[in-house]
Amino acid sequence: MFGFFRRLKSVFTPSPTSEGQAAQAPEGTVEATPEVPAVSPTASDLAPIAQSASPIEQQEARKPEADAAPGGWFARLKGGLAKTRHQLADLFGVVKIDEQLLEDLEIALIQADAGVAASESLINALRQAIKQDKLKDGQAVRYCLRDLIRDRLIPLQGGIDLDRSTPLVMMIAGVNGAGKTTSIGKLARHVQREGKTVLLAAGDTFRAAAREQLAIWGERNGVEVIAQQGGDPAAVAFDAVSAGRARQSGVVMIDTAGRLPTQSHLMDELKKIRRVIGKAMNDAPHEALLILDGNTGQNMLHQVKAFDEAISLTGLVVTKLDGTAKGGALLALAHQLKDRPIPVYFIGVGEGLDDLQAFRAEEFANALLDC
Repeated sequence: MFGFFRRLKSVFTPSPTSEGQAAQAPEGTVEATPEVPAVSPTASDLAPIAQSASPIEQQEARKPEADAAPGGWFARLKGGLAKTRHQLADLFGVVKIDEQLLEDLEIALIQADAGVAASESLINALRQAIKQDKLKDGQAVRYCLRDLIRDRLIPLQGGIDLDRSTPLVMMIAGVNGAGKTTSIGKLARHVQREGKTVLLAAGDTFRAAAREQLAIWGERNGVEVIAQQGGDPAAVAFDAVSAGRARQSGVVMIDTAGRLPTQSHLMDELKKIRRVIGKAMNDAPHEALLILDGNTGQNMLHQVKAFDEAISLTGLVVTKLDGTAKGGALLALAHQLKDRPIPVYFIGVGEGLDDLQAFRAEEFANALLDC
């Protein structure tokens, strides 16, 4: 299942950018042609940032797997949720199970970014369970709460069907700083382990650092990167999908520029990219993923709503659950999406390649409550 696919021949090395000179595409990348019918770049869509990938970005992309946090995945997940876990776990040492405990638990959940509505719903269900099952000690209440959290998170479980199309086209979006490009590199490795070839598209055409960082991940994973200096990001997406079809690639991953959902012209740009992908291949993109920073808490809800309205999200990736994040935000997300769940495909707890793993509700609930 996890056999590695053979490495492709192209190797990409970022080229330095001289001051006052246009950014050069990393050596070895394939330059996309900007000729796409009915697509024209607009100067106001994205503000160009003429800079090379910073040393920190390059170090992050080249970080070896051995640098991952010690211990197995569950131990790293527990470490990532430590802040929320301590807030909740400390409450279960009480002798008396009463309304005060329930009130304290509700406050702790709200402080953990679970939100008022989700926290109230969860505590009301816990109150009923305590009464019905006659729970008398803190440990019993802890495991009951664990089960309730798990049940609410189960609708967010899901997986990507890599065999539904050849190529499978994945459009990947997110706000600035969410860890989008790094997540793409890790996702590419996961896809390779499933025996699929990968083609990456550097759709952030205006920011040299984004193209170079993606090229570093392409070099590390041994996959080709379609890139273009400036111009229309939709042109890169069109060429990447066309190239993926011609080469019978397993998966085409299209990076897009980071944008805030409040920037309407940038969200319109995202909609345009999706339309152009559909012109390159019917039914594409097959997956529209949103990368979420686990530290943004309740702001995740606004991002999901805005990006879903723009590109009809099919999945989520929650990153940076690395010790400072408030894991309750996933409960708020499950509550908001209860009528139309959008699966959380992966969660990330660190920078290592193995620190991005499939989301499992029971595992997450256990880590959250130290069960």
